[in-house]
Amino acid sequence: MRFTSLGSGSSGNALVVENGTTRVMMDCGFSIAETKARLERVGLAPSDLAGICVTHEHDDHLGGVAAFAKRYAIPVYLTRGTAQWLPEGFPAVLVRLIDSHTTFAIDGLAVDPFPVPHDAREPVQYAFSDGDARLGVVTDLGCVTQHVVEKLSGCTALVVECNHDRDMLMEGPYPPSLKHRVAGRFGHLDNAGARHLVENLERSRLKHLIAAHLSKQNNRPELAVQALADGAGCEQEWIGVATQEEGFAWRDA
Repeated sequence: MRFTSLGSGSSGNALVVENGTTRVMMDCGFSIAETKARLERVGLAPSDLAGICVTHEHDDHLGGVAAFAKRYAIPVYLTRGTAQWLPEGFPAVLVRLIDSHTTFAIDGLAVDPFPVPHDAREPVQYAFSDGDARLGVVTDLGCVTQHVVEKLSGCTALVVECNHDRDMLMEGPYPPSLKHRVAGRFGHLDNAGARHLVENLERSRLKHLIAAHLSKQNNRPELAVQALADGAGCEQEWIGVATQEEGFAWRDA
């Protein structure tokens, strides 16, 4: 099993997981043309995708899903709460409603959704497995819960939100209401929260640890890297960063 990010941040998110000939995209916050171009950059075409797993309805995650899935007839997996945000007229035949506590399969890939605290209708994040390797992804997480810790423990690869540095956020240009939303328990995970999450995970099998969903205004890559390295007790060189423009290249989980 391997995985790659097509881009991560407030302007759009998409990640692809591959097991053999099965390829699944998690979220799609880009236009049809942009998604197609980013897939081509990693050697894929829309026809290679067996499904799109959606985390929640915010535009940087769901914004490109409907148009892209409809154009290329790709099934969309999402909770009932998130499905309410699909546009009227989206083909029902492409909708696959999921339960946030029930693992399901897309061909040769096991997909394990889990609920998370975030200011959306019925948000989830996902772990993906081929029966051996396990990739856990949390890109929008207001705070760390014991359930999240349980779902991410034992993973061989992790992509973890490091949205902001709290001091940069509070001293920055956002209006007070937005600062409190971002920093709240249903907002986004800051660097300290990401460090705390990683510290509490069972990490004996972990091979990849990548910072994601970094704010351009309220964080710096080196701060996120330091936080995850401190949490994992490893060298900073071992930590990856998913960027808005490039995401990150294929990695074997």
